[in-house]
Amino acid sequence: MVYEAKDYGKLIGLEGFSDTLLNNHFTLYKGYVTNTNKALDSMAALLKDGKAAIPEFAELKRRFGWEFNGMRLHEYYFENLGGKAALNADGKLGKLIAANFGGYETWLQDFKATATMRGIGWVILYQDIVGGKLFNQWINEHDVGHPAGCQPVLILDVFEHAFLTDYGLKRADYIEAFLKNINWAIAESRAK
Repeated sequence: MVYEAKDYGKLIGLEGFSDTLLNNHFTLYKGYVTNTNKALDSMAALLKDGKAAIPEFAELKRRFGWEFNGMRLHEYYFENLGGKAALNADGKLGKLIAANFGGYETWLQDFKATATMRGIGWVILYQDIVGGKLFNQWINEHDVGHPAGCQPVLILDVFEHAFLTDYGLKRADYIEAFLKNINWAIAESRAK
Protein backbone atom coordinates (compact mmCIF):
# COMPACT_ATOMS: atom_id res chain seq x y z
CA MET A 1 0.00 0.00 0.00
CA VAL A 2 1.23 3.46 -0.86
CA TYR A 3 0.01 6.38 1.20
CA GLU A 4 -1.14 9.42 -0.76
CA ALA A 5 -1.04 12.97 0.56
CA LYS A 6 -4.54 14.36 0.98
CA ASP A 7 -5.49 17.72 -0.46
CA TYR A 8 -6.34 20.26 2.22
CA GLY A 9 -6.46 23.21 -0.17
CA LYS A 10 -10.01 23.95 0.99
CA LEU A 11 -8.42 25.45 4.10
CA ILE A 12 -6.75 28.22 2.08
CA GLY A 13 -8.35 31.49 3.16
CA LEU A 14 -9.07 30.20 6.67
CA GLU A 15 -9.41 33.14 9.04
CA GLY A 16 -6.36 33.50 11.25
CA PHE A 17 -4.12 31.34 9.02
CA SER A 18 -2.21 32.92 6.15
CA ASP A 19 -1.96 31.14 2.82
CA THR A 20 1.83 31.06 3.29
CA LEU A 21 1.53 29.36 6.66
CA LEU A 22 -0.95 26.80 5.37
CA ASN A 23 0.99 26.04 2.19
CA ASN A 24 4.20 25.59 4.17
CA HIS A 25 2.36 23.31 6.57
CA PHE A 26 0.89 21.26 3.68
CA THR A 27 4.40 20.85 2.25
CA LEU A 28 5.71 19.61 5.60
CA TYR A 29 2.80 17.15 5.81
CA LYS A 30 3.56 15.84 2.30
CA GLY A 31 7.11 15.16 3.47
CA TYR A 32 5.76 12.90 6.20
CA VAL A 33 3.69 11.01 3.64
CA THR A 34 6.71 10.61 1.36
CA ASN A 35 8.95 9.49 4.22
CA THR A 36 6.34 7.03 5.50
CA ASN A 37 6.32 5.38 2.08
CA LYS A 38 10.12 5.41 1.85
CA ALA A 39 10.44 3.77 5.25
CA LEU A 40 7.94 1.06 4.32
CA ASP A 41 9.73 0.38 1.01
CA SER A 42 13.15 0.27 2.65
CA MET A 43 11.99 -2.08 5.41
CA ALA A 44 10.33 -4.37 2.87
CA ALA A 45 13.52 -4.50 0.78
CA LEU A 46 15.69 -5.29 3.79
CA LEU A 47 13.27 -7.95 4.96
CA LYS A 48 13.19 -9.50 1.48
CA ASP A 49 17.00 -9.56 1.44
CA GLY A 50 17.12 -11.29 4.84
CA LYS A 51 18.56 -8.22 6.55
CA ALA A 52 15.97 -7.75 9.29
CA ALA A 53 18.59 -8.24 12.02
CA ILE A 54 20.83 -5.34 10.98
CA PRO A 55 20.85 -1.99 12.80
CA GLU A 56 19.54 -0.15 9.73
CA PHE A 57 16.34 -2.21 9.83
CA ALA A 58 15.88 -1.46 13.53
CA GLU A 59 16.40 2.27 12.95
CA LEU A 60 13.89 2.26 10.10
CA LYS A 61 11.36 0.57 12.39
CA ARG A 62 11.90 3.31 14.98
CA ARG A 63 11.79 6.08 12.38
CA PHE A 64 8.59 4.71 10.88
CA GLY A 65 6.64 5.67 14.03
CA TRP A 66 7.84 9.27 13.71
CA GLU A 67 6.99 9.56 10.01
CA PHE A 68 3.66 7.70 10.15
CA ASN A 69 2.38 9.57 13.20
CA GLY A 70 3.61 12.85 11.69
CA MET A 71 1.51 12.05 8.64
CA ARG A 72 -1.58 10.89 10.52
CA LEU A 73 -1.58 13.62 13.20
CA HIS A 74 -1.35 16.30 10.51
CA GLU A 75 -4.29 14.70 8.72
CA TYR A 76 -6.35 14.74 11.91
CA TYR A 77 -5.28 18.34 12.56
CA PHE A 78 -6.17 19.62 9.09
CA GLU A 79 -9.43 17.68 9.10
CA ASN A 80 -10.57 19.20 12.40
CA LEU A 81 -10.05 22.71 10.97
CA GLY A 82 -12.42 24.71 8.81
CA GLY A 83 -15.54 24.83 10.95
CA LYS A 84 -17.47 27.89 12.04
CA ALA A 85 -20.18 26.40 14.24
CA ALA A 86 -19.79 26.18 18.00
CA LEU A 87 -19.70 22.86 19.79
CA ASN A 88 -23.22 21.48 20.09
CA ALA A 89 -23.66 21.16 23.87
CA ASP A 90 -26.49 18.65 23.31
CA GLY A 91 -24.48 16.53 20.87
CA LYS A 92 -22.47 13.44 21.74
CA LEU A 93 -19.17 15.29 22.18
CA GLY A 94 -20.75 18.20 24.04
CA LYS A 95 -22.30 15.76 26.52
CA LEU A 96 -19.01 13.86 26.89
CA ILE A 97 -17.12 17.09 27.60
CA ALA A 98 -19.73 18.12 30.17
CA ALA A 99 -19.60 14.70 31.84
CA ASN A 100 -15.81 14.52 31.91
CA PHE A 101 -14.85 18.13 32.62
CA GLY A 102 -17.97 19.56 34.24
CA GLY A 103 -18.62 21.76 31.21
CA TYR A 104 -17.17 23.30 28.08
CA GLU A 105 -15.51 26.22 29.89
CA THR A 106 -13.60 23.88 32.20
CA TRP A 107 -12.51 21.74 29.25
CA LEU A 108 -11.44 24.88 27.39
CA GLN A 109 -9.42 26.11 30.37
CA ASP A 110 -7.65 22.73 30.57
CA PHE A 111 -7.09 22.59 26.79
CA LYS A 112 -5.60 26.09 26.67
CA ALA A 113 -3.41 25.43 29.72
CA THR A 114 -2.11 22.29 28.05
CA ALA A 115 -1.57 24.09 24.73
CA THR A 116 0.41 26.94 26.28
CA MET A 117 2.84 24.71 28.18
CA ARG A 118 6.46 25.37 27.27
CA GLY A 119 7.75 23.14 24.53
CA ILE A 120 6.72 21.93 21.13
CA GLY A 121 4.43 19.11 20.17
CA TRP A 122 0.75 18.36 20.04
CA VAL A 123 -2.26 18.83 22.26
CA ILE A 124 -4.76 16.05 21.80
CA LEU A 125 -8.19 15.58 23.29
CA TYR A 126 -8.24 11.82 23.69
CA GLN A 127 -11.00 9.41 24.52
CA ASP A 128 -10.09 6.23 26.38
CA ILE A 129 -11.82 3.62 24.25
CA VAL A 130 -12.14 1.18 27.16
CA GLY A 131 -13.37 3.57 29.86
CA GLY A 132 -14.85 6.30 27.67
CA LYS A 133 -13.12 9.09 29.61
CA LEU A 134 -11.95 12.23 27.81
CA PHE A 135 -8.70 14.00 28.68
CA ASN A 136 -6.36 16.56 27.13
CA GLN A 137 -2.83 15.27 26.67
CA TRP A 138 0.46 16.95 25.79
CA ILE A 139 2.53 14.97 23.28
CA ASN A 140 6.13 16.09 22.70
CA GLU A 141 7.00 13.86 19.76
CA HIS A 142 4.88 12.24 17.09
CA ASP A 143 5.93 8.77 18.16
CA VAL A 144 6.18 9.08 21.96
CA GLY A 145 3.66 9.54 24.74
CA HIS A 146 0.42 8.54 23.07
CA PRO A 147 -1.78 6.74 25.61
CA ALA A 148 -2.48 3.15 24.55
CA GLY A 149 -6.07 2.38 23.64
CA CYS A 150 -7.11 5.99 23.17
CA GLN A 151 -8.80 7.68 20.22
CA PRO A 152 -7.64 11.16 19.18
CA VAL A 153 -10.74 13.37 19.08
CA LEU A 154 -9.35 16.90 18.61
CA ILE A 155 -5.78 17.64 17.56
CA LEU A 156 -3.86 20.92 17.87
CA ASP A 157 -0.37 21.22 16.37
CA VAL A 158 1.86 23.37 18.59
CA PHE A 159 5.13 22.82 16.79
CA GLU A 160 6.57 26.18 15.70
CA HIS A 161 5.85 25.55 12.02
CA ALA A 162 2.12 25.70 12.82
CA PHE A 163 2.19 29.31 14.04
CA LEU A 164 5.51 31.20 13.86
CA THR A 165 4.97 32.53 10.32
CA ASP A 166 1.75 34.29 11.35
CA TYR A 167 2.08 34.76 15.09
CA GLY A 168 5.76 34.82 15.94
CA LEU A 169 6.05 33.86 19.60
CA LYS A 170 2.40 34.66 20.33
CA ARG A 171 1.26 31.06 20.63
CA ALA A 172 -1.83 32.07 22.62
CA ASP A 173 -3.08 34.11 19.64
CA TYR A 174 -2.60 31.09 17.36
CA ILE A 175 -4.53 28.92 19.82
CA GLU A 176 -7.42 31.43 19.73
CA ALA A 177 -7.41 31.31 15.91
CA PHE A 178 -7.44 27.51 16.06
CA LEU A 179 -10.36 27.50 18.50
CA LYS A 180 -12.38 29.76 16.18
CA ASN A 181 -11.88 27.33 13.30
CA ILE A 182 -12.61 23.94 14.84
CA ASN A 183 -14.81 21.68 12.79
CA TRP A 184 -16.68 20.21 15.74
CA ALA A 185 -18.61 17.80 13.50
CA ILE A 186 -15.33 16.08 12.59
CA ALA A 187 -14.19 15.99 16.22
CA GLU A 188 -17.55 14.59 17.28
CA SER A 189 -17.37 11.89 14.60
CA ARG A 190 -14.18 10.61 16.23
CA ALA A 191 -15.74 10.26 19.69
CA LYS A 192 -17.32 6.95 20.64
